[in-house]
Amino acid sequence: MTELKYLSGFGSEFSSEDPRRPGALPVGQNSPQKCPYGLYAEQLSGSAFTAPRADNKRSWLYRIRPSVVHRPFKRVELAKYLTHKWDDEEPDPNQSRWLPFDMPPAEEKVDFVAGLHTVCGAGDTRARHGIAIHVYLCNTSMERSAFYSSDGDLLIVPQQGALKITTEFGIMEVAPNEIAVIQLGMRFSVAVNGPTRGYILEVFDGHFKLPDLGPIGANGLANPRDFLTPVACYHDEEIPGFKIISKYQGVLFEAEQNHSPFDVVAWHGNYVPYKYDLSKFMVINSVSFDHCDPSIFTVLTCPSTKPGVAIADFVIFPPRWSVQENTFRPPYYHRNCMSEFMGLIFGSYEAKEGGFLAGGASLHSIMTPHGPDEKCFMSASNASLLPQKIAVGTQAFMFESSLSMAITKWGIKTCQKLDAKYYECWQKLPKLFSDMINV
Repeated sequence: MTELKYLSGFGSEFSSEDPRRPGALPVGQNSPQKCPYGLYAEQLSGSAFTAPRADNKRSWLYRIRPSVVHRPFKRVELAKYLTHKWDDEEPDPNQSRWLPFDMPPAEEKVDFVAGLHTVCGAGDTRARHGIAIHVYLCNTSMERSAFYSSDGDLLIVPQQGALKITTEFGIMEVAPNEIAVIQLGMRFSVAVNGPTRGYILEVFDGHFKLPDLGPIGANGLANPRDFLTPVACYHDEEIPGFKIISKYQGVLFEAEQNHSPFDVVAWHGNYVPYKYDLSKFMVINSVSFDHCDPSIFTVLTCPSTKPGVAIADFVIFPPRWSVQENTFRPPYYHRNCMSEFMGLIFGSYEAKEGGFLAGGASLHSIMTPHGPDEKCFMSASNASLLPQKIAVGTQAFMFESSLSMAITKWGIKTCQKLDAKYYECWQKLPKLFSDMINV
């Protein structure tokens, strides 16, 4: 198998052309009267034309046929549990935890699109404000079809099984402990090899960016050079009945065309799909006392219009050294004005080693208290505070949002994975209050 190549950098101005057609990129302009090799020029805009230069996102694609060559879109029911209906169930502020979500049965062939299941979310795609959190549960590759979201950017977190993602810009391979971001409007197809599961954070408002570092300085957290974008790799294929699937206002539409949409011979711009290896995250942590706020582990953020407040943050809890003195080292008990959805890619999360399992999830809603279970509290309260490497062999993550999320009917009832006994992990926390100042 040919090793895939990538371009390195986040938010960069890239250019790429398939080596089979050297000189395919026009020189000195975007839309010449006649493009090299008889290609069509097409701009993909990820922002308003008049957005400030720092926020302006667009790429020029030079393709064999323009993407407008398709028959009309028609409504289809391909993903039964994909939804943005946040009012189907009554609000529930309780702590929620899901056991690992089930893979489809082997005898049932389910691809990435059909395997989309919405767990929770908030907002309105028509107003371009909100988020949705999905899981994908599939076991077969997409065939003669491509998918794109007209609603928002998709941050994909594989948990079991690698993904081979073919995009208009090129091909990416994304394994567990890596992520991929497919931005608004970008067409892609997913190939898998056996049972495959993962999580998706979809943001309607804008695009993900690297968090500002402030006093940290110029380096740290996720470094721009470690983000990888695929290089041009075109398919010149006549494929009768090829399906283009659009997620539009929360539902799916399908159009047919007779050729591959992955026919981009060359492209340039700063609006691209990309991947990132979570093992490259440079952890910043306390080296004296106290437990840092989880914001210090932010990989990517989608800001809101309020300074310092995110529509969504993608946060990870990777292996790291714990050295704090005179400190309760695990996460502290907490009530938050943000919603916190957590997932586990592999390993055992330090604050809840028992019921929080890889392939499952939890949701702690706005102002609902949460924190370590009884076993974790007692152990950490009496531990010898030596330097310790923690979270070894573990990768947990969090989708954090300023929006108050609702759980879907599938998430509450249909999936049958909601742990009704989750609250019990805190019930045995003892009363330690004493007349003695030092117990």
